[in-house]
Amino acid sequence: MPVLVAGSIATDHLMHFPGKFSEQLLADQLHKVSLSFLVDELVVRRGGVAPNICYGMAQLGGAPVLIGAVGQDFDEYRNWLTHHGVNCDFVYVSPKHHTARFVCTTDEEMNQIGSFYAGAMGEANRISIADAWKAADADLAVISAYDPAAMVQHSAECREHGFRFAADPSQQIARMSGEQMRGLIEGADLLFTNDYEKSLLESKTGLAEADIRAMVNVQVTTLGSKGVEITGREVERVHVPVAKERAKHDPTGVGDAFRAGFLTAREWGLSWERAAQVGSLLATMVLETVGTQEYSVEKDAFSARLAESYGDDCAAEVLPHLV
Repeated sequence: MPVLVAGSIATDHLMHFPGKFSEQLLADQLHKVSLSFLVDELVVRRGGVAPNICYGMAQLGGAPVLIGAVGQDFDEYRNWLTHHGVNCDFVYVSPKHHTARFVCTTDEEMNQIGSFYAGAMGEANRISIADAWKAADADLAVISAYDPAAMVQHSAECREHGFRFAADPSQQIARMSGEQMRGLIEGADLLFTNDYEKSLLESKTGLAEADIRAMVNVQVTTLGSKGVEITGREVERVHVPVAKERAKHDPTGVGDAFRAGFLTAREWGLSWERAAQVGSLLATMVLETVGTQEYSVEKDAFSARLAESYGDDCAAEVLPHLV
């Protein structure tokens, strides 16, 4: 079934700093920090939360529908996504703003400092989730990070129409108020955060962990190198370790890839554990590349890596669903 994925659509400018940020930051001088990092590498990649998730879902044979706002400079990116199986029919094109830009520097320890220019994303509140849902005959709407007002609006629209939705606020938790956060997550079928974002969400909303869990059906918390934890009203706690990696090149987009794999596996009807395993392997594949859409899923190789990380039973259960 088609899945609507709303979120930022951007171009990533990714740089590498051959050192450690921690050695350049003075704890007692942070109130007047003024630094310039001389980088030794720059790559320009397609990015944005929503296209990253859509790309991963399409690689696994899913039916993602991209929702977001772009500038008139989006044509080349649109062609790329369409070629790779992403439905871009419902992307709003701004007549006056450029597509968003993400500029990020990564150090030797995989720490990152980034800036995000919203551009056309500021017009996302002109998008109707209901119109896209009905036209695409969707099964789920994923509301990922982009314009905060649009995120809250999308959630309200889903509740109004009885649409099943997932809340994925990620980096926008830092921007959104507690009231906006409550408006976003209330009634969500799924809530995605990492462990830091989970704590920040609780702090900004003033809600305890149990209170948030009562507002959503299932909470999925990624734990970095410690894997992922899944809890819910009727879900026994599930913990899945990270998939075995072959290299570490760039962590940008790892969380997006996890969501893509997780959501696609759930659409296949697989268990929470299997879904987290598929998502974790897709995330590892992104970690092994520079850029968020520079990997490809090949059926036999993907199955073999699942077996390597999670056993033959996992691979055998997932294999029939791979394109």
